[in-house]
Amino acid sequence: PLKLLQPKPIPKRSGTSQRKPHEPQIARSLIKEIFRHFVKMPVTRDAIKIVEKCSERYFKQLSNDLEVFANHAGRKTVEVADLEVLMRRQGLVTDKMPLHVLIERYLPLEYRKLLIPIAVSGNKVIPRK
Repeated sequence: PLKLLQPKPIPKRSGTSQRKPHEPQIARSLIKEIFRHFVKMPVTRDAIKIVEKCSERYFKQLSNDLEVFANHAGRKTVEVADLEVLMRRQGLVTDKMPLHVLIERYLPLEYRKLLIPIAVSGNKVIPRK
């Protein structure tokens, strides 16, 4: 009778979870905000869902391409040059439309300052190359 009253041992969980690891995603609100900025008209929920799916696939492919470029160059770190080569292959960066022009055209000032370094001398602003 004493054996019946003792609690059964509960198996301990191992440190690993049985769920699949969750891939990071871009916030839906960010995708929606960016898309609505460029469309400038009402967009249905179904259309937003498709845009979200396309954005996710685009960034996944972009990441894979940049990783391949870095590996091909014998590096473990993606550099600005890799991104510029990828944008050239996509036709976004050309001799007539360099990367810094795209940055100046489409990004807010705080990001431009981070991505395009400048040297300040007195009251003159001199772009670095």
